[in-house]
Amino acid sequence: MKVVDETLLDRARDHAVRFLSRLPDRRVGVTATRDELLAALRVPLTAPGEPASDVIDALATGAEPGIMACAGPRYFGFVIGGSLPVREWLLDLFDLPRSSGLGFATGCQMANYTALAAARHGVLRRVGWNVEEEGLQGAPRVNIVAGAEAHVTIYGALRYLGFGTRGVQRVEADEQGRMRPEKLKELMQHLNGPTIICAQAGNVNSGAVDPMREIAGIAHKHDAWLHVDGAFGLWGRASAQHRTLLDGVELADSWATDAHKWLNVPYDCGIVIVRDAAAHRASMTTTAEYLEQTDGKERDEFDWAPEFSRRGRGFTVYAALRHLGRNGIEALIDRNCAQARQFAEILGRDPRVKILNDVVLNQVLVRFGDDDATTRTVISNVQKEGTCWLAGTTWHGVAAMRISVSNWSTSSEDVERSAAAILRCIPA
Repeated sequence: MKVVDETLLDRARDHAVRFLSRLPDRRVGVTATRDELLAALRVPLTAPGEPASDVIDALATGAEPGIMACAGPRYFGFVIGGSLPVREWLLDLFDLPRSSGLGFATGCQMANYTALAAARHGVLRRVGWNVEEEGLQGAPRVNIVAGAEAHVTIYGALRYLGFGTRGVQRVEADEQGRMRPEKLKELMQHLNGPTIICAQAGNVNSGAVDPMREIAGIAHKHDAWLHVDGAFGLWGRASAQHRTLLDGVELADSWATDAHKWLNVPYDCGIVIVRDAAAHRASMTTTAEYLEQTDGKERDEFDWAPEFSRRGRGFTVYAALRHLGRNGIEALIDRNCAQARQFAEILGRDPRVKILNDVVLNQVLVRFGDDDATTRTVISNVQKEGTCWLAGTTWHGVAAMRISVSNWSTSSEDVERSAAAILRCIPA
């Protein structure tokens, strides 16, 4: 598989040079209306995708009239970014409520933060408390519930939001790291007041997905807000083969994921989705005399994510989705998952190796020998050997090698070559 297509880089460079060379003389303001921009860029997301060169040209020509010349010598104002029709495509791909709010953040850490800020707003609003104006001092206590193996970014978000981490009610997980719904049911019977439940679609080690339909049923019964951390696992919704693994995820109230993981766009591209768009916007929006907000007539990105200043994250997502199409995205997910199973199959045939998890998505946990030292030695040897690079983790108290397959350019031959190198690195 060809990793670098120099003709595409040259094409993008030519567009960039043309744009930059015109900055000294071009009109500083935009030359197209919102409707005109959408008419140029809002095309159906095709199944087969489009040639990358066509997508580059479409973005360069279609978006240019709506770009403020803020890099030019005569720009003296404040930058307010626009929106591409990426929101519609993503909600459709994930099959989530189409009226949901959506924002782009730096990564899943801030996507989780944003979703939980909306959750904080939503559950406190139900009991008559305006947390954006009154803060948390004196507010009704909010119960925070999370699986025992919730990702660290959930806890980071809870700290940022003033909830802290000591009071989190942790629900026991099974051998694959999935929240046990029967334990959640027992816990919820003893909780009163506003409650936020944090579930997980894609355990960072095993790739396992919490039983969403059961969890959602419990959350709804207790009028709790259900948030799903789906940093990479949510992309399984775009695959017919893996969609059943995420059955019921659409019943949640908010979701967080990364485009810079499985969609393979550059870093700094998290996505937050909130069913209650009004709660989402209310928890993020900021007003000031110098901000001429559009009252919903047009989209101001700072209404949906924490940052004021940001790059145009929607551009890379738009380009990747339009180029790959539905079929290309599904093929990418299915291919990487098959390659994870290929890793497990090759390594698992060796009696010195134990596969620790059920390989349901793109994660493989591997242990070598019967002690932590051997496993850590193999990981170190592989990193030094150089054929591939992977990291270590601790899984249920023991050392393990963690293999994450998510690169678009990985081939079956790459897996075979890497697996052979791993086996060579086992001490004699």
